[in-house]
Amino acid sequence: MTGTLVLAATPIGQVGDAPPRLVHELATADVVAAEDTRRLKRLCGDLGVEIGGRVVSYFEGNEQARTPMLVEALQNGERVLLVTDAGMPSVSDPGYRLVAACVEADLLVTAVPGPSAVLTALAVSGLPVDRFCFEGFLPRKAGERSRRLGGLATEERTMVFFEAPHRTAAALAAMADAFGDDRAAAVCRELTKTHEEVRRGGLRELAEWAADGVRGEVTVVVTGAVPEAAPSDPDSLRAAVAGREAAGERRKDAIAAVAKAAGVPKREVYDLVHRPVHPDPS
Repeated sequence: MTGTLVLAATPIGQVGDAPPRLVHELATADVVAAEDTRRLKRLCGDLGVEIGGRVVSYFEGNEQARTPMLVEALQNGERVLLVTDAGMPSVSDPGYRLVAACVEADLLVTAVPGPSAVLTALAVSGLPVDRFCFEGFLPRKAGERSRRLGGLATEERTMVFFEAPHRTAAALAAMADAFGDDRAAAVCRELTKTHEEVRRGGLRELAEWAADGVRGEVTVVVTGAVPEAAPSDPDSLRAAVAGREAAGERRKDAIAAVAKAAGVPKREVYDLVHRPVHPDPS
């Protein structure tokens, strides 16, 4: 029988937030793959657990080389536990490559759910959480960062970003340029830790606050764009249907989509499309 890969969430701040199953998995796994073995040792000391299996490092610099070794261990029936420094493995942390390899090899993958900076920041942000997307870390170079944010300017879902403390001010300023100075946001710093802070306000205001320096782990939550109402005048409706048809959409489907976006009856759009357009006599 093949083994099981277990992705285990670790505390993002308070060690008391560690899920009870984490202790059991640490004690019983055949292999514990850790992003930082020194942090793993400290975590085990805080939890009062002794690792029963062998420990290997698994971080960004060696995951490509280590993945085949871990897959082989799983194929040999061993239980492999993967932990990262904080939060859930593979979410802006090592793990995706190993999970993909296990799926390809038809190996069982499960998880020990637990702390998440993404969900914690969303919950305390005070911003809409019914629909959201996780954007991870922005590019470090200013030009690439601006292009990424420009592509998100019309994103209607609440967005969650991770950011390094020394780049937070620049990232917030770039967001203000891309999304608008007054777009509502929250900077969540040191979540669940002693010096936890949630700063809420417009993006430009937050960028000015961050210019004095930000310390600790940072998660930024930004509200989504407000959708603009589609034009509903006759010429705009005809043009919208024509554009969809030119892109290969059936006229019936194009009429339905344009009517829905504009908030008008389909029959009204149908009549406009099929009614001859007479030139203005003036």
